[in-house]
Amino acid sequence: MWIAQDVARDQVRRQANGLDMAAVAEKAAEGAARERETAEQLRRGGSFSEFETDPERLAAIWAAKHVEWQRVRDLMAQGGWGAYEPEQDAQGSTWAQEREKRRDGALAARAAFEARRREESDELRAELWLSAAPSRLIWAVAGRAGLMPAQVLAQLAERVVLSEDGTVSVPPFTPSR
Repeated sequence: MWIAQDVARDQVRRQANGLDMAAVAEKAAEGAARERETAEQLRRGGSFSEFETDPERLAAIWAAKHVEWQRVRDLMAQGGWGAYEPEQDAQGSTWAQEREKRRDGALAARAAFEARRREESDELRAELWLSAAPSRLIWAVAGRAGLMPAQVLAQLAERVVLSEDGTVSVPPFTPSR
């Protein structure tokens, strides 16, 4: 759901909270080292660990973390901050709000998709082949009602009555739009 920059920004924002300039500078140096290591490992084609399935993504995340740690370090130096406080970081706060909006949107879209799937699981879609006589009758009824034959069949199916003895019937009705 999140790109490498989103992951890096979120992790750095949480990890940097309360750190002083020396600790942030150390994290930026660690980010540079990890970026070099993962880029080299990626060039050699080796795996990073048994848990990491996408070496390219890991390398991209470390590159983004390095950039983000540098941004936080520079922000602290420019602002003369003694410690990093996420609430003071206007750009970081904006990015965090954007990530949350995208996350909420993705979760809402997923929930809507799941709801549609549940609804569709209750639906029946069928292809129906009728002999000539019933087919002509359905076409004639559909033509008079200004409907498609499938719409007439759907209305017919909606009105089916199943009796206790298993017989099926449809009370008289007039197809409508």
